Amino acid sequence: MRRAAREAWLEATGRLATGEWGNPSSLHAGGRAARAAVEDARERIAAALGAHPTEVIFTAGATEANNLAIKGWFWGAGGEPAAIITTAVEHHSALDPGRWLAREQRARLSEVGTGPDARISTEDVATMLDEVLDSGDGMRALISVQWVNNETGAIQPLTDVVALAQAMGVPVHSDAAQAVAHLRVDFASSGLTTMAVSAHKVGGPVGTGALLARRDARLAPVEHGGGQERRLRSGTVDVAGAIAFAAALEETVAARDAERTRLAALRDRLAAGIDAAIHDVYITAPADPDAWAPHIVHAIIPGAPSEALLFLLDQAGIEASSGSACTAGVVDASHVALAMGYDAVRAAQTLRLSLGHTSTDADVDAVLAVLPDAVAKARASVGG
Repeated sequence: MRRAAREAWLEATGRLATGEWGNPSSLHAGGRAARAAVEDARERIAAALGAHPTEVIFTAGATEANNLAIKGWFWGAGGEPAAIITTAVEHHSALDPGRWLAREQRARLSEVGTGPDARISTEDVATMLDEVLDSGDGMRALISVQWVNNETGAIQPLTDVVALAQAMGVPVHSDAAQAVAHLRVDFASSGLTTMAVSAHKVGGPVGTGALLARRDARLAPVEHGGGQERRLRSGTVDVAGAIAFAAALEETVAARDAERTRLAALRDRLAAGIDAAIHDVYITAPADPDAWAPHIVHAIIPGAPSEALLFLLDQAGIEASSGSACTAGVVDASHVALAMGYDAVRAAQTLRLSLGHTSTDADVDAVLAVLPDAVAKARASVGG
């Protein structure tokens, strides 16, 4: 966590622990004080993301926000034929809700594939959308496209997708969890109907996030209860989490341009170092450098199983992953690599290294110092 977020969280937690603040849904003095703090945090988050405060719905993170956006849209028009167009490289929290709806609720689901750079083609989206809208059965549609791929750092052509969708009156949802810290994210000008964000991706606390939803978004609640958040999300709001999220987001946005330049330099040095030190490695970067987020280096390393490589790197003090860090602690073939056209063997030989506001040149040096030996041992473990 960023220092500002940690201090804000500790101060808020102290007020809650001593009883100065209470349940923000309560009408007593302690509740009203907590509610005022929550609404202040909402306004600050909205300002940082180019949204109106009423469009910010607090959640427990981007996973809940993605589920609320996608399932909430599906159930929001009760019983009408519905189709979801998404990408095969989405984070599971945005991909699996659509798959579940297709399997259990008879939604129509189309998944756009990608090339080896993990970027989709707007033309492919247009083709799928035409098929849905021309089906003749009154089908309504939702397009769901992540802003930045969480495994490879590929930036999707979201502006073009939104323009296509708007021309046909189709709403667009985006998982922007990986974008906010590194790209200019302005909800009002994006044209999106809904957008998911997560606090810990900007140096805030784990377990806090938000769904940004336009007032005219047709959503139904996924869970029921007190309806605290615009009657769409029930449950007592995490006061300390919301305040710390606001503090982290403000600091992130203020330094975003300079930080993007700094991290891109670290990313380029890391990628070049890996390419030079490891034979037969492929860095899955888009050909267009403007389509590559500055904080992720993703590689396919033939002959080096991800599970073995991650264990060896961890033993050397390097914390890395093979794909999403949110897959129940399981090392498996990357669904993103599979969608990029790699076979199951290559998709289980991936390495993702992420950079953030705490990353330094020394961190890059540390990785490059131990990676060649780790790869050699991982390859030797399977006779590679």
